[in-house]
Amino acid sequence: MLLTERERLREELIALADQFGRQRSSLMPILQEVERRHFRISEYCMQVIADLLDLHPVEVHSVVSFYSFLDESPRGQFVIRLCRTITCEMAGKDHVARQLENDLGITFGQTTPDGKFTLQWANCLGMCDQGPALLVNDQIFTRVTPERVHGILQECRQTFGVHAVAGAKER
Repeated sequence: MLLTERERLREELIALADQFGRQRSSLMPILQEVERRHFRISEYCMQVIADLLDLHPVEVHSVVSFYSFLDESPRGQFVIRLCRTITCEMAGKDHVARQLENDLGITFGQTTPDGKFTLQWANCLGMCDQGPALLVNDQIFTRVTPERVHGILQECRQTFGVHAVAGAKER
């Protein structure tokens, strides 16, 4: 018997609840893993997770809507967050932002049609002394210039299918 997509997803969520536990404290690790695997957390996933952890669905939805690294709408495989603090702005953030938009053909808050890249703003990446800073998934890049954007995006394209970006970083 073939399972439907929803049945497969439910089985996956049950396995995650078994792996991380079925208590309230397991909510965040489960949500992070769903986001990592599917690049979004659908309403259906939130409902199943709520049922598995014996939570009200509104609790799960409020966590997903609160944290910027969790999202209901689909994101690209590479989520690029550019810091928009005043220190990064003074270091040239606007030029980096314009280069990212030009190279990807999208604006901040959008995802490329092929689903590879999403551009987002970050309120602070904690790298104020090394700006402009951007985060690609979990990899930080500092002292980013418009010229470095090309190499960062090229590295992402070469590692398509891999969630982390390695190398091409300046500390």
